[in-house]
Amino acid sequence: MEFLQRLRFPLMSVAFLALLAAMWAGLLRLGWQLPALTPGLASEHGPLMVAGFLGTLISLERAVALGRAWTYAPPILAALGVLSFLAGLPAAISISLMVLSSLGLIAVFVLIVRRQSALYNYVMLVGAVTWLAGNSLELARQPVYAIVYWWAGFLGLTIVGERLELSRLRRLSHWDQALFLGALTLFLAGILLTASVPAPGVQITGLGMLALALWLFRYDIARRTVRQKGLTRYVAVCMLSGFAWLGFSGVLAVAFGPVPAGPHYDAVLHTLFIGFVLGMIFGHAPIIVPAVLKVPMTYGASFYAPLILLQLSLLLRVGGDLFGWPVVRQWGGLLNVLAVLLFMSVAARGVLAARRVTT
Repeated sequence: MEFLQRLRFPLMSVAFLALLAAMWAGLLRLGWQLPALTPGLASEHGPLMVAGFLGTLISLERAVALGRAWTYAPPILAALGVLSFLAGLPAAISISLMVLSSLGLIAVFVLIVRRQSALYNYVMLVGAVTWLAGNSLELARQPVYAIVYWWAGFLGLTIVGERLELSRLRRLSHWDQALFLGALTLFLAGILLTASVPAPGVQITGLGMLALALWLFRYDIARRTVRQKGLTRYVAVCMLSGFAWLGFSGVLAVAFGPVPAGPHYDAVLHTLFIGFVLGMIFGHAPIIVPAVLKVPMTYGASFYAPLILLQLSLLLRVGGDLFGWPVVRQWGGLLNVLAVLLFMSVAARGVLAARRVTT
């Protein structure tokens, strides 16, 4: 078990390697003239970001929290999937490893549900199932635009489940929970329909995203904690901005429907995956990274710099998408990447500052 615990650092390193590769691939897709580094990298932007980076990160967090040896299998398999792709092995090998990783994550959440049969744990379990569905569709060589809402289900339900867990402190009424279940049902029904009737499926998914965003704005504890100071306020600001992007992404999905590529596709997906998902990561990282790596991190006001850059650059990118300004879209995407790199730098400085204090 001690050996597996030592794997936290290399597994986290592979997750961040996947993030860097995914961002490089994203710049290639935006038209920046950069070396491809590995064949087919540009087409793997989504899989590297969702399965490689976030899949490894989320499953590693659960493994560390549970402390059982077998629960390290999902992050190990996800990391091996990343490394096999970057090594140039056949895509089927990498995708198969991701399928096995998502199967393992389902088993992890089954264990969690057995320990604590709570709604938020069931929500995250369903999120793991949608990740398996998305990975299985990719193994069947379905196009990314047919898969992406299954991956959105994985990340969206994982995040919403975590926020619901925190909101339990507010003692939600039966009506409040019914509203949540209604929004969740709308979101999941839309995802299921995308497989057979894409147009209404994507639009219903968008309505579900908007409904979840409105529910989170109303019931999430961030509404209260944003009035506090320091790290607590910073986390709340990240959450509230993320909820706004989730709702906006839902509106765009309803308006544009199942577009397979192009500026509208870019706007729908990146308001979700950058605005909502990365916004949540920026907010949770000062808490999650120390918990997973067992290293302290000092919070400072400098954490707002990458958050502000992320918001402004995404506004620039989406503006370029919606108004037909490809150069603006390109620069917005580049600044998205710089915001993430700046955040990694600020977080690393926070770890170093904490270590200096403790030593």
